Amino acid sequence: MTDTSDAPEQPAAVLFDVDGTLMDTVYLHTVAWWEALRQAGHRIGMTRIHRCIGMGSDHLLETLLGKDRDPTGDDRISTSHDALYGQYWSRLTPLEGAADLLRACAERGWRVVLASSASGTEAEVMLEALDAGDAILAVTSSDDVDASKPAPDLVHQALERAGVPAEHAVFIGDAVWDAQAAHKAGVPFVGLLSGGFSREELEDAGARRVYTSPAELLDRLDDSPLASPPPA
Repeated sequence: MTDTSDAPEQPAAVLFDVDGTLMDTVYLHTVAWWEALRQAGHRIGMTRIHRCIGMGSDHLLETLLGKDRDPTGDDRISTSHDALYGQYWSRLTPLEGAADLLRACAERGWRVVLASSASGTEAEVMLEALDAGDAILAVTSSDDVDASKPAPDLVHQALERAGVPAEHAVFIGDAVWDAQAAHKAGVPFVGLLSGGFSREELEDAGARRVYTSPAELLDRLDDSPLASPPPA
């Protein structure tokens, strides 16, 4: 983890979503949810499921199964998803440039915080796979909040961990749910196409800039919203 003892009086933070933003995991989650739902007797197309990845499991199941569903089955479906997705843990792979992007942001004076909708254990697995702990100040997960994305709770928690106000932060994500959570928290949002949402969808959701991937954002860092932290 980074040492911020020499940080300015008013630091700034860059908050990163993880699945689909730093880790190439969106379609693994899609398959795991598809199988978990199938085992519970629900035939949901993968296209529909993919559009919900990035939401917390509670919002995902409500969107796919409806508000009138019997919610007593939610925990069993979520547990099945976690078990199925866990089979991929040893093979989780960061997106190209992800770790270098985190380090470049830290070197420029940003406080780097990961804000993931994953559980704490899953977030730890992804953190290990990223292998960029030297650049990361803190990690927040779904275990730390009462409401998941697109609610702003996770963004608020990340801001608290970073010790910065919303106007001194930028949120990087791949899904419209990330954009919605950032907007509700008052944090500017930058989108990546690496999770499968289109440029138009991310821009319509409020993205100030959109890049194809972590690698492109890294290559264009000097003319991006992450070129340098805002002045104190």
